[in-house]
Amino acid sequence: MERRLINPTRAPRRPTDPHPTDPAPNVKAAAEHGLYAPAYEHDACGVSFVVDLHGRRSHRLVQQALTSLCNLEHRGATGAEENSGDGAGILVGVPDRFLRSVVGTELPPAGHYAAGIGFLPRDDGDARAVTDAIEDLVLDEGLCTIAWRDVPVDPSMLGSWALDAMPRFVMLIVADPEDRPGGRRSGIDLDRAAYPLRKRIEHELGQDVGGETVEGVGVDGGETAYFASLSSRTIVYKGMLTTPQLGAFFADLTDERFESSLALVHSRFSTNTFPSWPLATRTATSPTTVRSTRCRATRTGCGPGRRCCRPT
Repeated sequence: MERRLINPTRAPRRPTDPHPTDPAPNVKAAAEHGLYAPAYEHDACGVSFVVDLHGRRSHRLVQQALTSLCNLEHRGATGAEENSGDGAGILVGVPDRFLRSVVGTELPPAGHYAAGIGFLPRDDGDARAVTDAIEDLVLDEGLCTIAWRDVPVDPSMLGSWALDAMPRFVMLIVADPEDRPGGRRSGIDLDRAAYPLRKRIEHELGQDVGGETVEGVGVDGGETAYFASLSSRTIVYKGMLTTPQLGAFFADLTDERFESSLALVHSRFSTNTFPSWPLATRTATSPTTVRSTRCRATRTGCGPGRRCCRPT
């Protein structure tokens, strides 16, 4: 499949260029200043972070994040079809006011429930089998299913490559039982309970349900259940989309009631995998680089004189 970069920002290189990782000749190298360090310059996907420093939720912030995502179009990629992207996504705070307006059941207090968007098979029977299996896992993890919600999407702008592999999108909301000793958990404590559930869904239901392979959500038809996130604090909307398509594809993101105090957006350039819906973008947590992983593991990955990994 033909691969190409949208609006490349670096000049073409001659085969004899002895320094292929250096900036293009017309780009002046900047010295370390403030939060900027030249050691962190690299070609990769595009990432942008928008936050209200006072923690105020607003729909305007979500719109600003989607605008910044569109400005990262040059960091993403498409295939032979210009309307089948490698992936785009957004991580925002759980929009409690919005969910209370659209979910047809009473929700626990904000922070006392975890929500996430799942990719399930498009076939009604297969999807029902998967949701039944997920609810069994929810109970097995000591949680209870509060609600399921079909996530509205508009696939009219998708290319055939993305459309053929598109899954069904559902939102799952879980919480502790009301009669749990000590009361319902919230925040990070609930997230620690939801994480094993999400990973069990991915590993135990990601290939088959009831011993039979089910038409999946990946490009290769191999996955049957996948959740981009499942948290009481944040939620991820993502897909095999171009950057301008994300806001138009997920109707939730353009609803005035959909508010957040922070947003992390990601435009994907697939370098070592074929594009797929589950791999569209990794925004369940903030992106991790080799440098940051080495820094945390060995405390030697930071540049000279930088304090990010020194012991306190």
